[in-house]
Amino acid sequence: MPDEIVRALARDYGVHPYSKWRGAHWRLASLVEIAPDDARAAARRAAEDVLGWLADPRRPRRFPTIEGRVRHCASQEGLALYACCRIGMAEEPRLRTIADSLVATQWPDGGWNCDRRPEATHSSFNETWAPTMGLAAYARDTGDAQARAAAERAAEFLLVHHVFQSHRTGEPAHPAVSKLRFPPYWHYDVLVGLVTLARSVGLADARTSDALDLVESRRRDDGTWRADGRWWKPPGSKGSNVEAVDWGETAHERLTARAFEVLVAANRLQVGVP
Repeated sequence: MPDEIVRALARDYGVHPYSKWRGAHWRLASLVEIAPDDARAAARRAAEDVLGWLADPRRPRRFPTIEGRVRHCASQEGLALYACCRIGMAEEPRLRTIADSLVATQWPDGGWNCDRRPEATHSSFNETWAPTMGLAAYARDTGDAQARAAAERAAEFLLVHHVFQSHRTGEPAHPAVSKLRFPPYWHYDVLVGLVTLARSVGLADARTSDALDLVESRRRDDGTWRADGRWWKPPGSKGSNVEAVDWGETAHERLTARAFEVLVAANRLQVGVP
């Protein structure tokens, strides 16, 4: 991992924690993916900024409830919960506030959604994957039974959809879910879904097979994977979605590492065997 990427992610933020993509929230998520041990000090500084925002006692904990469903941007809390657990902060009291919030706002089908349209009654992939990982990590580290049960229900939501398929048609739920990108930020794709399951309930379920086939089919002749575009703009660009770092080739390297992670977890590759 290029040292300059870690150094750039660790620099002062100067923006709101959720500012896309330079805020502490996104830097924390990236740091725990690329260097959870080497960048632990920087990640903890970012975590303090993030928890100061998400778990601020002055921040309203009530979210709009429409047609009996809480409309909650759960990806924010889920990603923070996962990242903080990853760097050894599971016993931090503010994480219980976040975990309890996620458990309390879970939808009947097992996921979450922030869509305020009354006709929206189906959870969102984008809002569900991060809480699944966060609650699973929190449960592993603390033994919290409610978090574990919520994570398992959320994982079942992904499995019911065979990770990336519409429950109505069996086709990819959206063209974007078949495109692999890094960093994913809050966006969902088939590899994000497989990583989520690998880090929560595992990949033994047969309903992951189509998704694993798709990821395998994207492997290049040289054994690597390449990102299908990007959500970010390089530093110095104008407009929104400007990154604090230029991921460059590192995006492809990390995507490859994540693909190997899920294929090994699914017993489709052996560790150390290309």
